Amino acid sequence: MTPPTGPQEPRDTKHPVVQLILIWIVASAIGIVLVLAIDWFPPQADTQAEAIDKQWDVLLVVSVPIFVLVMLVAIYSVLRFRARPGDKRDGAPIHGNTRLEVVWVTVPFLIVSALAAYGWIVLDDIEAKKPNELKVLVKAQQFNWSFEYPDNDKVQSAQLVVPKGRPIDFDIEASDVIHSFWVPAFRMKQDAVPGITTHTRVTPTRIGTYQVVCAELCGLGHSTMRQGVRVVEPGAFAAWMAGKREEKAKAAEQGGGSQ
Repeated sequence: MTPPTGPQEPRDTKHPVVQLILIWIVASAIGIVLVLAIDWFPPQADTQAEAIDKQWDVLLVVSVPIFVLVMLVAIYSVLRFRARPGDKRDGAPIHGNTRLEVVWVTVPFLIVSALAAYGWIVLDDIEAKKPNELKVLVKAQQFNWSFEYPDNDKVQSAQLVVPKGRPIDFDIEASDVIHSFWVPAFRMKQDAVPGITTHTRVTPTRIGTYQVVCAELCGLGHSTMRQGVRVVEPGAFAAWMAGKREEKAKAAEQGGGSQ
């Protein structure tokens, strides 16, 4: 059989719009229920985590219908407008739909702008300075973390210990390459950049032991760059800090006596 020649005739433009909209609504609803049912993150251990997790849920709720819509249109187009076997003709010449083009540019712009504004509001709130903050200097180097408490006689520790309920202001530094200070239970993540002091804030709310993780590839030992984080009651923190000060004083005395 001789294959058809010449341009194709325009196809029937009638589409099952109502059926497609119903499929989109049902599939989107199912998708939203499924993604919200997944426990994506570890338990929340600070006040910032709640706001960040809520923002994540908002992004999922907005993204799922968009994903379903794009896939639905793509699958329908592939099935509805596929070439018939042996048909080598060019597609029929058509003219674009200006109104549709305006819609698919304007709607995504409005959605992205709204999400950006919401993200800025959340970030501004969780990074705001709070009263009675505990200052902690975080020092990153291949492949470990160390912590200093500038307002507490510059006590140093290999483990991060913070009191429950008190805002913490982290100053973050790196001595060699770029690292990233991340405590998954706190959700907050901030790069540690040589020559620059970066900042982040958290307010721990849950007693427990967590981990500081380097989230920036920093060399062969990157995967081992983990350290403990302990959130303790304020009284326990005061006792721990008193012990550290005593250790520091004894070390200073011993150093002075040996000279």
